[in-house]
Amino acid sequence: MLAYSMRRTTVKISDELDARLRHEAARQGVTISELTRAALQSYLGARPLAVGARRELLSAGAADSGRSDISERIEEILYGEIG
Repeated sequence: MLAYSMRRTTVKISDELDARLRHEAARQGVTISELTRAALQSYLGARPLAVGARRELLSAGAADSGRSDISERIEEILYGEIG
């Protein structure tokens, strides 16, 4: 297992954002630090290092429909499933 050095930083956020952050971390079963790192890595395009980010990547494609035309036919597909 590779070891990465971590730096502590302080970020000031609103009470509403803090509540949303805590709720989402609890929902995903990860720490606030893991979720924050994953969000920053996603936003900045960095390679994920956090356990939470790795867990998220391992589930990528879990709901794959197998269809390659979704982006071109999204309205038709959605209308067919809803209408």
